[in-house]
Amino acid sequence: MMNWTWFHKWGSPKWFYEKSGRWLPWLAAAAVLLLLTALVWGLAFAPPEKYQGNSYRIIYIHVPAAFLAQSCYLMMAIAGAVGLIWKMKLADVALQQAAPIGAWLTFVALVTGAIWGKPTWGTYWVWDARLTSMLILLFLYFGIIALGQAISNRDSSAKACAVLALVGAVNIPIIQKSVEWWNTLHQPATFKITGKASMSVDMWLPLLLAVLGFYCFFAAVLLMRMRLEVLKREARSSWVKAEIGRLTGGRP
Repeated sequence: MMNWTWFHKWGSPKWFYEKSGRWLPWLAAAAVLLLLTALVWGLAFAPPEKYQGNSYRIIYIHVPAAFLAQSCYLMMAIAGAVGLIWKMKLADVALQQAAPIGAWLTFVALVTGAIWGKPTWGTYWVWDARLTSMLILLFLYFGIIALGQAISNRDSSAKACAVLALVGAVNIPIIQKSVEWWNTLHQPATFKITGKASMSVDMWLPLLLAVLGFYCFFAAVLLMRMRLEVLKREARSSWVKAEIGRLTGGRP
């Protein structure tokens, strides 16, 4: 019989706060190291692309941001399901604290895509299936943020945001498959987990490092936001008072 003790521990704000405090420095250090390596390698040392020249280098920001924008929303949908099914309040914390990060990542993906589109397509924007579905993703993030702020009751807010996150998750496979399902200007995936990459190793390897660096950055920022929210929500509990006392050296 499977032991689900580890899963239920995540429902404990105190346990989460203690564990995340240990992971945070490592994630932050990994993010800095990976991003510095990837961006210096990709922007300065990777060879020019055969057809796009140096304009392709924006992929070292655009592609990781687009990947992570979609992954963040999927994580929010999973958190929403956990919150609705198992009533874990920490799942709502994760959902609502991830939403602003995901919105920024989607915005960065759209802006960098527009900058890349100008020399490639001759225009900053077209109502392309991939671009339009990414714009819908941005609106979904805005909707969750607005819903979380508009409803004052915390439980009602958590349920409403969870439902919207789950319903909006249908947009993720649309984004993923839009290039295949419709006649679109957007190019297919540069590299996939399975299958051969469409670029040389000295071009896609820094891209892979950039993607990993973005994920570490996202995890570090999310943990920091969640830790602050946990302290806010649990302000009256004894363990939070003890933690504040430890951090301030016993000063009020």
